[in-house]
Amino acid sequence: MSNQSKPVYLKLRDMIAAAIIDGRYKEGEMLPSVRALAAEQGANPLTVAKAYQQFQNDGLVEVQRGVGMYVAKGAASELRQSERKAFLSEEWPEIRERMERLGINPAELIAEI
Repeated sequence: MSNQSKPVYLKLRDMIAAAIIDGRYKEGEMLPSVRALAAEQGANPLTVAKAYQQFQNDGLVEVQRGVGMYVAKGAASELRQSERKAFLSEEWPEIRERMERLGINPAELIAEI
C-alpha cells in the first residue's frame, strides 16, 4: 500500500514507530499526549488515539491511567524486526522488480556510492 493511499492513523503509526526505532522515544519514556500529538501533526485527536491503540494492541506501549502512555521495554527491537519483515515481504519485491525493469544493478549502485 503506497503511503498516499494509507489511512492517516496508519501514517501516524508509522511515524511513531520510526521515532521509537530511531530512539527519539526511548523505552520507558512517555509518549506525547493524544492532544499534543494531534496539535503537532494537525490531526484529529481520535485519529491519533486510533494510532496509539495499535501500539497498545501490539503490547508496545504501557498505559498508566491518568498519567500517560510509555514505550514498553523491547518495543524498539520488536518494531525493528516487524518493520524489517514487512519491508522485505511487501516493499522490497516491488523495488527489486522496478530496478530490474529499469536495468539498475544494485552492485553498480553500491560502487557509485
